[in-house]
Amino acid sequence: MAKDNSSTQKSNQKIKWYMLAFMAFSTVWGFGNVTNGFGYFHGTQVIFSWIMMFALYFVPYALMVGELGSAFKNAGGGVTSWVLETTNPKLAYYAGYTYWVVHIPYIASKGSGGLKALAWMTLKNDWYDSLPSWQVQLATGVVFLFFAWVASRGLNPLKALTTAAGSSMFIMSILFILMMFAAPIINPNATYIPLDWSWDALIPKFNVEYFTSLSILVFAVGGCEKISPYVNKVENPAKNFPKGMIALAIMVMVCAILGTVALGMMFSGAEITGEAQASFIANGAYEAFQRLGEYYHVGNLFVIFYGACNAIGQFSTLVLSIDAPLRMLLDDESARQYVPKQLLKKNQYGAYTNGIKLVVVLSGSIIAIQLLGKDASDIITWLTRLNSVCMPLRYLWVFFAYIMLRKQSAKFPRDYQFVKNNKVALFFGVWCFVITATFCILGMYDSQDPMRTVLNALSPFVFILLGMIMPMIRKRQDEKAVSSK
Repeated sequence: MAKDNSSTQKSNQKIKWYMLAFMAFSTVWGFGNVTNGFGYFHGTQVIFSWIMMFALYFVPYALMVGELGSAFKNAGGGVTSWVLETTNPKLAYYAGYTYWVVHIPYIASKGSGGLKALAWMTLKNDWYDSLPSWQVQLATGVVFLFFAWVASRGLNPLKALTTAAGSSMFIMSILFILMMFAAPIINPNATYIPLDWSWDALIPKFNVEYFTSLSILVFAVGGCEKISPYVNKVENPAKNFPKGMIALAIMVMVCAILGTVALGMMFSGAEITGEAQASFIANGAYEAFQRLGEYYHVGNLFVIFYGACNAIGQFSTLVLSIDAPLRMLLDDESARQYVPKQLLKKNQYGAYTNGIKLVVVLSGSIIAIQLLGKDASDIITWLTRLNSVCMPLRYLWVFFAYIMLRKQSAKFPRDYQFVKNNKVALFFGVWCFVITATFCILGMYDSQDPMRTVLNALSPFVFILLGMIMPMIRKRQDEKAVSSK
């Protein structure tokens, strides 16, 4: 009888497929993804691109992550562990290093994003956007240095705030869609933009601008590898994990499409070009909540609340992004042997002080380069594009690990497989790898500013070069230590 009770208890502790879908959804998706897609792809034309991205990229990506998580259920290092298990420690180091280094532009953007959120929260955005770029970047630099100091004090105290802010932003994203569709009923006299459902209005123009912007969508749908530890906690993973991932894809696709339609009722996509596009990328989400408040006769209440949640989320994420990826790299035994010894130094709080100093130098350099921007909105747009080029580079290691797994399929038993046929599985692995790499490279191009094209291309190159130099420095240090004995 006790055995039956134990079995029942274990069954109750298993995650249902729909719970997994909601967990993944809150991790992967955000309202900023909707506004970025709307801004870069001229309004409702992005619907076509969202559908293609989900069908041809996101669904196989999510299911491959599930198989990797099932094969290496006891490996706690995520992508680094997957690469280590399927190849060797040197490549595992590069995987861990890539995961860390792509956060450098992301860290630089969080300070700018947090200040923008504060400007909207205090209803001072027009004043903030009028400031010259050197003042904006000076303020960003001060914020960045302060939170780098906070990160150096050890495990940061803002994780609970990050979770709370992230949850509230997720809830507000859903509420925005629901409230926007209800707005014409509650306030029929307000001004809404009639939607054009004609074929010409929905199908994008497949030109250079279109293909060089697709990295924005890859950046938006990435990150589902974070849920891989839960694969084997799902009830009947072989059947229910893919069901959960398909449900995730449907939920994200529905939110992307409905969110785009809701924005289309507020903004004309045809008008979002040139400087208006930069302004929308930086301010679109806030303007949407501001207009929603007008529809519901509550003034700026929604935008103030959204700005407050976003400010807390941006600044707490800044600390986490300085601290967590660095720890993932330097705490990993397979990576530590390729890292210069100076970076392994810890202070009394357990923080990697020299590692944080390196982050300050690298992210600080990007903040300094942004002095070439025109204003606050232009800087945020530039950083959004730079992140869309750099951040997806970590997904390449997910697909690489999957290819290596399927090449040694018999060696790694697993409860769940994306597809049974090895050749089909390898095709999808290579397909997603090529799509990610191609769109990242195309995303470097900026038709309006050749200098930004150079800087977008130079950043990943410098990061890769630094990753190659580190093992060389460590090798020389180890040889010197041996010879001195």
